[in-house]
Amino acid sequence: MATLLEMTVDIVASHAGTAPMTTDEIIQELKKVYVALQSIESGGAVEVQGVAEESTVPALTLKQAFKTNEVICMLCGKGGMKTLTRHLNQAHQLSPSQYRKQFNIPKSQSLMSKGYAQKRKEIAAGMDLGANLVKAREARQVNIQKGKGKKK
Repeated sequence: MATLLEMTVDIVASHAGTAPMTTDEIIQELKKVYVALQSIESGGAVEVQGVAEESTVPALTLKQAFKTNEVICMLCGKGGMKTLTRHLNQAHQLSPSQYRKQFNIPKSQSLMSKGYAQKRKEIAAGMDLGANLVKAREARQVNIQKGKGKKK
């Protein structure tokens, strides 16, 4: 079986591999994990509350998280994504609304990079999707009017 130090290194290396960490953060993480493993081994309780509180505090501001060409997760620090929805669902089991509520993100803020949103908008305009939407709304309104006429 691995020693506490080996397990600590494995845990922190895994965490550092998924989230960008400074040298000081890695050292602090090593200390926290080692103390927690020692506590578990000796049968003591581990402070879960301190860890939970720390994980809800964003390490990034909204401006840092939502860049032109990428979006960075405010929970784990993973970046390089164009949208957050799939990542939030798979990695954190969160819906976009839960994520918005947790970090006070306004509904007007898209959970995708600004460049990707602009590109999608251009594609939609090129396909004339706005005109199709207008036609669909007009057809729906006509159907509603016909339905009202029949009920009388």
